[in-house]
Amino acid sequence: MELRVDLKKELGIFSFAANFTIQGDALGIFGPSGSGKSTLVKLISGLHQPDSGVIIIDGETLFDSSKRLSVPVEERRIGMVFQHPHLFPHLSVKRNLLYGYRRCPSKHRKIELADLIDVLEIGHLLDRGVYNLSGGEKQRVSIGRTVLSNPRLLLMDEPLSALDDSLKFQIISYLKSVSKRFKIPYLFISHSLVEMRLMSDQVLVVENGGISDQMSTEQLALSRMGQSLTGYINILELKDPQLRDELCAYPWGDGELLISAGNGQAGSLFELSSRDIILLRGFPHAISARNLLKCTVADTFPSGRRLGVKLDCGGEHLVAEVTLPAARELMIEKGSELYAAVKASSFRRMV
Repeated sequence: MELRVDLKKELGIFSFAANFTIQGDALGIFGPSGSGKSTLVKLISGLHQPDSGVIIIDGETLFDSSKRLSVPVEERRIGMVFQHPHLFPHLSVKRNLLYGYRRCPSKHRKIELADLIDVLEIGHLLDRGVYNLSGGEKQRVSIGRTVLSNPRLLLMDEPLSALDDSLKFQIISYLKSVSKRFKIPYLFISHSLVEMRLMSDQVLVVENGGISDQMSTEQLALSRMGQSLTGYINILELKDPQLRDELCAYPWGDGELLISAGNGQAGSLFELSSRDIILLRGFPHAISARNLLKCTVADTFPSGRRLGVKLDCGGEHLVAEVTLPAARELMIEKGSELYAAVKASSFRRMV
């Protein structure tokens, strides 16, 4: 998908302006509350009309002030997934799902109810009323209703912010599965950098009523490392653990990672802060950390008053950070060999 936007909008004392072209199927809009993220979403969807400018998706003009053209909301084929599900309380789950499908013109009906039920794993919920659903179930039904309207683009406006972490990462899996299975590109809006990294490849950074930057999601994460209290978050997908001395041993690179059983059992996606990785110049004779990884420095980059260090650990990668004096003492440079020590308790299970 290609999205081209060049517009201006005045909303009381708030002014918004954007001029960008972005391509991809997993796109993000990132920024703090009040920066203009939701305003941009409403302008693209047609819920707000720009004062001037153009909005073009895949060559089709949805808005052009110079031509006095504004395609109505219902004809734009843009699906919205909000923070709160907004399900119809008087309808069953199945009838909620079919609401979007029945409003979709027959020529655009490419996604069928049975296929969607399979992807979202909601077959057992079909006869239930809305009030008999958990928060995560409600959000899955809301996603399903939107997808059954057969949109060409999904706009997801902070769809995870009302969920706790365990549900949040489950819903991310469903969102990505729906997009991949039915080939629907999306714009994912969030102020959470971890959510953005899990959901998008390219991102627009919104600040003070405008687009301040456009970059890959990984570039965004690295650029913000020095501003975060938790540093850079390494996201690791690990599978097939073996229980060993009250630790879970996961295959990783040419070795393994040992994770505390309470954090690791049944998990598959983990967080590890760059600040929880200790770098050593030589092999230690004894150390309490259960993970000691031989690594090569792939690259370094400045991060405030610290140095970011990209590590190649047997084909897998981590980002660590050290103070500038420590970097000099360790003689860290591209190509040098180091050991990375990580406590088994430093990993946080996401899913």
